Formats: sequence, C-alpha cells, structure tokens
Amino acid sequence: MLLGWPFLAAVTLASQSPQSPPPQRRADPPPAAVKSIAATRAAQPPVIDGRDDDAVWRDAPPITEFQEWRPSEGGAPKLPTEAKVAYDAGNLYVFVRNFDPHPDSIITVLARRDYFTPSDMVWLFLDSYHDRRTGFEFGVNPSGVKLDAQIYNDGNEDFAWDAVWDVATRIDSLGWTAEFRIPLTQLPYGRQRSHTFGFTVDRDVYRYAQRVSWPLFRQSQAGFVSQFGEVTGLEGLEAPRRLEAAPYLVTKNVSQFTASGIGRTQDVTVGGDLKYLVASNLKLDATINPDFGQVEADPAVLNLSAFETFFQEKRPFFVQGAGTFQVNVNCTAVNDCSTGEGLVYSRRIGRAPELAGVYSDTTSAAFTTILGAAKLTGRLPGGLTIGALDAVTSHETGVGGVTIEPTTNYGVLRVRQDLRKGESSIGGIVTAVNRNSDSWSSPYLHSSAYVGAVDFRHRFPGGRYELSGGVDFSRVAGSAQAIASTQRDATHYYQRPDAMRFDSTRTSLGGDAERLQFGKVAGNVLFQTNVERRSPGFEINDLGYLQRADQTAWSTWAGYFDRHKRRFYQRFQWNFNWWQYWTTAGLPEERAFNTNTHTTFLNTWSLHFGGTVGQLGTTYCYSCARGGPAVRQDPYFAPWLGINGDDRKAIVPYLWFNWFRADGGRSRNFSFSPEIDFKIASRVTAAVSPSYSRRTNDIQSLGSTTDTSNITHYLFGHLEQKQLALTMRVTYPFSANMSLQVYAQPFVAKGTFSNVRELSGNPRAVDYDGRYQAYGDTAYTNHIGGFNFKQFRSNVVFRWEYRPGSTLFVVWSQGRQGSTGLEGTRSFRGDLNDLFNLPPDNSFLVKLSYWINR
Repeated sequence: MLLGWPFLAAVTLASQSPQSPPPQRRADPPPAAVKSIAATRAAQPPVIDGRDDDAVWRDAPPITEFQEWRPSEGGAPKLPTEAKVAYDAGNLYVFVRNFDPHPDSIITVLARRDYFTPSDMVWLFLDSYHDRRTGFEFGVNPSGVKLDAQIYNDGNEDFAWDAVWDVATRIDSLGWTAEFRIPLTQLPYGRQRSHTFGFTVDRDVYRYAQRVSWPLFRQSQAGFVSQFGEVTGLEGLEAPRRLEAAPYLVTKNVSQFTASGIGRTQDVTVGGDLKYLVASNLKLDATINPDFGQVEADPAVLNLSAFETFFQEKRPFFVQGAGTFQVNVNCTAVNDCSTGEGLVYSRRIGRAPELAGVYSDTTSAAFTTILGAAKLTGRLPGGLTIGALDAVTSHETGVGGVTIEPTTNYGVLRVRQDLRKGESSIGGIVTAVNRNSDSWSSPYLHSSAYVGAVDFRHRFPGGRYELSGGVDFSRVAGSAQAIASTQRDATHYYQRPDAMRFDSTRTSLGGDAERLQFGKVAGNVLFQTNVERRSPGFEINDLGYLQRADQTAWSTWAGYFDRHKRRFYQRFQWNFNWWQYWTTAGLPEERAFNTNTHTTFLNTWSLHFGGTVGQLGTTYCYSCARGGPAVRQDPYFAPWLGINGDDRKAIVPYLWFNWFRADGGRSRNFSFSPEIDFKIASRVTAAVSPSYSRRTNDIQSLGSTTDTSNITHYLFGHLEQKQLALTMRVTYPFSANMSLQVYAQPFVAKGTFSNVRELSGNPRAVDYDGRYQAYGDTAYTNHIGGFNFKQFRSNVVFRWEYRPGSTLFVVWSQGRQGSTGLEGTRSFRGDLNDLFNLPPDNSFLVKLSYWINR
C-alpha cells in the first residue's frame, strides 16, 4: 500500500482501524454469537420529531451495550447511548438517545445533504437481504444533515446512492436524539412473511474522537457487513412498491463561440429517471435524455505525459451502483487501485466527441448526447449478484456535417456468485461497444470492442488470509487504419524498434490479462503480494481505462497497525512496499522500495511521511521515447511529508510537501500544497487550497520526426516548468435541505524548453550523456519555445430538496481558457490577470425534478 499525499483518504481510513492481538499466535477463537434485538410492532406510527414520547418508544426494549471501537477496540464508552427499534408494514423506525452531560459542547455543523461534517454523528447500517455482503447506511448529525450510502463487497461504500427517508434531531438537556423513519420501499428484501435484517448502530462523539457501536465493530477483523448484528421479528411487511419516477425539466442558456464572436443559445429539454422493482430483489434504473449540469467541474490539469488523464466519475446515474460493475486492472499491492484502471470506465459514455480534434471542430457539442441508459441490479436468494448496464449515445455532427461521434451502444453484464456465506465468490463480466461507423469515423474509431473476464476470491477459514485473481480477454475490430492507430498509441507502442510488432494490415487486435493476489487481511500485521500480466494486445479503452499493456508486475506490501491509544498517539501505521515491473518480453522497467508512516496524535493532529527509492539496479523506460527504443534510467529518490490539523476546530490547516530527484540531479521536482478549512458559526464551511510546483525535467519527450532519408529522430528537451493553482470551495446551507455551494479554480502552468537532443545510437548506455546526442536541425532547435496554459473553472450550485426526493437546481458554470507557445515574462499575478481578461464560457441551468412513488 503505497500511501503518498494523493492517497490521504486511504491513509485516514486505514489508520483508524483498531486491533488488539494476543502476544503470541493462538488458534482462532470460535465465532462470537451474533447479537440481536427484536423489533417492536408499532400499532400507530411515531411522529418523527426527535422525541421519544410516542407509545411505541415506551414499549420498545433499549439497546445499551455499546462499545468503543475507535481509538481502542472494545473499550468503555465515555458517554452512554441507547437505541430502540420499531416497525410497521411499510417502515422501519429507530430512535437513538445520545446522552451527553454537556449539551453545549456537542459539535455540529449545518451543511448540505451528503456532505461529511466534522461533527457528532449517528449511523444506522442495514443489511435487508441479510446476505452479510451488501447493505445500506443512513447517517445524521445533530443539525439534521443527512448522509446515505450503499455498501457492497462487505465494506465498499457508494455515497452516490440517495434514498428517500426521514429523520429528526433534537438537542436537549440530556444530550441529543435522532429519530429515523426508513421506508421499506427503499430497501430490497425477500417475499417471506418473517424477516431478519442485519443491523448496526454507530455513534461518533467527535470532541473525544471516539466511535462506539452496537454490536462491537472490529477493524482488526476482515469485512464490515459480515459483522452486523440482527434485528428480528419483522412480520407481515408490505410488498415493496414497484415504481419510482423523477421526471425533470431543464432549461439551459450557454455561450456559443463562432467565427464572428460569442453568442448565446437557449434550450429547454425534458427527461427523467425511473426505478422499477422487477422483483423484491431485482431493480431496474433508467434515465432518458439525462442532464448532469449540476455536477462539479473537473479540476484543471496540464498533461505532458503520453497517457490519458483519469477523471473521477461524478454523474449520479453512473456513480450509483458502480461497485457492482467494478473490475480493476493494474490494481497492485502498492498502488491500492489508485490509477483508476479497470474494465468499466463509465465516463466513456457521453464523453466529448472523439473526432472533434481530428476535424478541427471547436464549436460543436461539448459532450455526446446520451439518448438513454438503463441498469438492472440485484441479488438472488442463492447469493448470485447480477448487474446489467446498457446505454446509447447519439450521432454527433460537426461543421459541414462531418461525423465527430457516431451512434454508439455500450453494454455491460456482470454476475458474481457468493459461496460459503460470502467468504468466497466467483464471477464474470462481459462488456461490449458497437459503433454505427461511417466514412468519417471508421478510419479512426473501432467498429466494435469486446471484453470478457472471470474472477474469484477465497477467504480461508478463520478469516485471516485471502486469495483472489482473475483472467481477462479483449478484442477490438475496425478498419486497418483504426487498428494501426491503436497499435501505435501509448498503451501499446507496437512500433518500438526494439520490440517491433506493428502490422499495418491488421483489422483486429486481441489480448489478455491475468492477476493473482494473496494476503493477510486481519490482525495487526497485514500483507499483500500480487502478480499481474497484461499482454501487448490487451485493449479495453473503448469502455474501460488502461494506461499500459505489455507489462508484468510483482508487488508486495506489508503494514503494521497499532490501533490502541498510547501515551503519545491514538493510532499508528507503518507500511513497507516493494515492486518490480517488466515488459512481457522481460525488459526490466521499474524496481523500487517505499516506506511510509502515519500517526494520529492524542490531539487528533496527524503526521504522514515517507519516501521511495526507485530504479534500483538496471531498468529501462518503455515509454520515454514515445514509440522509440527503450532508454536506460538512473535512480530516483522521492520523499514526501504531510501534516493534518485537528478538524474539530474552526480553522483546520493541512500541509503537504513532495520532492523528487532523478537523472543524477538533472531532473527534480518540488511541490507544496497547503490547505485551510474554515467553519463559521456552525453553518458556513469553506476551504482554500493553493498548490505550487516547480519541475525540472532534463529529458522531457518532444515526440519524434522523420527526415527526408526516412530516419526517425526521437527528440528530448530540457524543461523548466512552474505551476500554480488555487482551489476554493464555500458551502452555505440555508437549512438541511437547501444549500448554496461555490467551487472555483484558477490554474496556470508555464514552461520553457531548451537543449534539444535526440536519442543516440546507444540509448541503453550506462553513461547518461552517452544516451543522447545533439539534434542538428537548427530551424527546430532555435524555435523550440515553451508554453503558457491558463484555465479557470467554476460552479455555483443552489440545491433545494423542496419535498422528499424532489429537487430544484439552479447552476451557473463559467470557464475561461487560453494558451500560447511561449512561457512569457509575466509573473503569476500577471498571468492570472490575463486569465480573467479572456472571454468567459458561461452556462446557466435550471433543473426541476419531481419524485413520484407508486
């Protein structure tokens, strides 16, 4: 597990896991009896007002046996907690009394829905299938801010899932209360008369940095849903309602850039989302003519690498339930799946038209229209999980009627069978992309792309060790020109002279990938080792995301976790990582070691630091020459440091530093990323995060050129680059259901190239200077120049859930962008002034949806 500053969220979660091992290895204890509570039938539904004066709450037995699970597992709670459970034919009710002798010290923040607040919280966790693998969570803070999520694979969370449910909170002289009403229409369950649900209640006492739960949650034990208690006695529940619909009306006014200037276009569209319960455990989600204008803009980035930038999916329809379709690729023991590579990358659906750049079209559609999409997801009583996705995007034309995106159908079918009560599983997935190609698109895009895979997971008896793996197969087809382009792109580089595979007559390309992973998943010392191989022809980028084929990787991670409160700290984690990469032909590409530590102190400040030593021994860069021969690499050293403040305070600082040194000191990088979070009057939250980096790359690729003698020259330059960005977020909640959110990010990246060289006849020379030689074309080297790229992105979103499940969005988005071929002489302040003098691309949107439940 290679944890640097980009993986802060993973650090936080991992470092919060408590564990109390015996001093020596003993036989695994027998499984503890599952704790249960009998739900009380409500003759009359309670009023959801945060008070326990309803008749059913006087009759319901209380749950009082809460135990601390963080910072120390199994400790006594500082404050007592009680919970009661009731139900009727259509709803599950839960009342939680959070005792606190100092109600004025309760930490709470008013925020928008689904926003994690640094405050006291109560969470309900429900496994309505009672399969110990999947579930749902419902959280609330004392201000009534709601969060909900879907849980899959015994612990992965999907916070894009939104249910329609009620909760009321009150702060009184005894502490604070939370009273929940969860409509059973929001939960899948079987048709039997008597039901048992998995059930857990969790409380976060924020000022003490203490979490307590019933039953005790042990992070020293693998799995999460499998540790739930039970709520029994749920008799005579209503058959779930079958149909939910949310039709919406969208009006949009956007900038239109033409040769004569900037105009405006006005558009009014209708669409809708639909949820239909095919069976009590099988649900169909569909969207027609969707609009995602309320989604936050992607961060600005300047990509000088050969590989495509990965952006997170943010569109609600595609994020919800994404875990069902998730099959990772290049998910090693050290990168923790952080690259985003996998068989399904839903941002391919509805992306910017792929051929707009080919046909120099800058004025047509910014995104491909999604005509419709549907998902069928569920879990059968025998433990078979099913997921099917289908989407159709429209034919987009550019200037002169040329096709810039053909009509395309995307399909995914995923199945997984759980065995041994979820301790083992075997699954499969098939993805398909079919395009209605024409003369404009067939030279550049595949006509079809198919991927099939099988995977498995086996947790050994005792739950301490796990083995998993999978095999993937891919095939793409199209014109010879399209397949030739695929062979030459950065994922494959078939044209490399020291590994020549290029065939200009191909009309299809196939490949495979294999992975095997073994690890210890419970205890205070964990480890994971895995081997992956991807053949040169493995290609999944029509619907998936892959940076590199033609690679074999072996990586190992081991970590020590101290999850008990000590004299100086609450939690401590120390990781060790080792990884090696080769091409499938055996060419060594990377050999590196990393160690990093993460400490949370008693005052909840935390310190994170580590470093990597890479290119140990002789290794070669596969992609540095962008399709040229492999180049020998020199060792690098990359330390980093991070400090996080106490997020219980009104002002919370964060500081992150990264440094990199390579090529014998000729290449280096320094980045500094501070952040300050503000909480004002328990209502307004804000964050300001500047970042600055300075980078020197002595061997920045400049591509290749072929001279009149048909000799290819692979060019490199010395690059001096500076980058500045400022990310700002402000949230003002008028109430728990109405909020105003502002996001803005100006971004400037600039640099100058110099000392142009080309690869010598011996790019694998031991001597650094022997790998390169002067490039003689002075017409090129004297005008190499540089770049100055500026971009501004912003969103202002007003959100009002005016009735349960029904929402009004009012959105203003603005973008500005410009670039030149020279760094320029202006300071960053001057560049920012120039940025805001650029013409704005404004978009105004109003979206009104209305939830219908029948």
